[in-house]
Amino acid sequence: MGKIIFYEDNNFSGHHFECCNDCEDLLSRLSRCNSIKVESGCFMIYEKPNYSGNQYYLKRGEYPDFHHWMGVNESVSSCRYIPTPGMFNMRLYERIEFGGQVMDLVDDCPSVMDRFHVNDIFSCNVKNGNWLFYEHPNYRGKMYLIRPGEYKRFSEWGGRSARVGSIKRIMDY
Repeated sequence: MGKIIFYEDNNFSGHHFECCNDCEDLLSRLSRCNSIKVESGCFMIYEKPNYSGNQYYLKRGEYPDFHHWMGVNESVSSCRYIPTPGMFNMRLYERIEFGGQVMDLVDDCPSVMDRFHVNDIFSCNVKNGNWLFYEHPNYRGKMYLIRPGEYKRFSEWGGRSARVGSIKRIMDY
């Protein structure tokens, strides 16, 4: 199990809330979040409640203010615990609802264009492992947590477009 602690003020001060699992609405427990400690495991934090808005991946460590998790502001409203990985296996599709070219992935992909010769991933089926989709190559830009399951269209993983520049396995535990 993981453990994450959210603090209302910078530098781990003020009222705090400890969490070991998913939490869809942190604002019911804290008025704001300005610093975070991840004591064990990894978590995805979300700007808005119900796992929506900008997403930020946090591994074990201390984040004394929102700049340390690369946030655009101190808005953190929900989080998901990312369980320890086993194997990794994902199938990517060029079109919605698993249509078009099929691309299998079992390792990190720093450039979707270089490997598969496509810019957009419209749907995917994750058999094993937790992954991060990045908007740009070389693991840059907005990121999205992709957990085991079927995603018939990019909006189901929170994407605003089908643009996926790179893909990384979550292995930091």
